[in-house]
Amino acid sequence: MLESPPPVLGLHHFAWRCRNAEETRHFYEDVLGLPLVHLIRLDRVPSTGEFCPYVHLFFEMADGSNIAFFDLGDDTAAEPSPNTPSWVNHIALRLGTLDELETMKQRLVDHGVDVLGITDHHFVRSIYFFDPNGFRVELTVPVAPAETLAAYKHEAHAALRAWNAERRAAASETPAA
Repeated sequence: MLESPPPVLGLHHFAWRCRNAEETRHFYEDVLGLPLVHLIRLDRVPSTGEFCPYVHLFFEMADGSNIAFFDLGDDTAAEPSPNTPSWVNHIALRLGTLDELETMKQRLVDHGVDVLGITDHHFVRSIYFFDPNGFRVELTVPVAPAETLAAYKHEAHAALRAWNAERRAAASETPAA
């Protein structure tokens, strides 16, 4: 029998490409309130040795995790995937209360950011917006009681098996091209 893997303790950072380091710093630090806590400036990528001058910015959240960005110095943001709807790829950041969610929504609007929501997903309530790089961000507040979350956890594998069975059935009914 295989040993269990070591536990993943949490998120250290999530990294994304940005168009402009200062524009990104302003948005994440001045608008969202995440302090810039580290910047790496290198000419070579440590993991590959590739020559590609960049800065790597880290913005810290209250739990010590970070959202990070790479500015490659060419004023180019990451391109969205052509086969994926714009609402799919995003990062969801947790706030503590619904009042904080309302405050952040108003703060974003006051800074000229288009905000969608507050959307009620029944287990969380969320707002959605795009950062200056076209990256979709969700701010969310958990609202479900512990019993509801425990039921979701208990039912997750069965729900996935049902989804997989439906996909297999649909695929077998589709005529070959």
